[in-house]
Amino acid sequence: MIKVLFFAQLREVLNCASLELEANVSNIAELRAQLAKKGQRWQEFLASDKALVAVNQTLVNEDCTLNSGDEVAFFPPVTGG
Repeated sequence: MIKVLFFAQLREVLNCASLELEANVSNIAELRAQLAKKGQRWQEFLASDKALVAVNQTLVNEDCTLNSGDEVAFFPPVTGG
């Protein structure tokens, strides 16, 4: 299983704080594609340019390999001020 967490605006827009999924995807790009199938909002807000991703609390890119037991977190880019 892979635990998927959503933070900030993503949590609100998707109306979802977390999911547990079977580990049937091999990387972040495949996970994004699988989640995008949940609907238009999911596809729009989980696009790679609108959501950063961390695996086990480390920022990663799209080709990061996923393993059973991983925790994946999606969150919007943050700007300082």
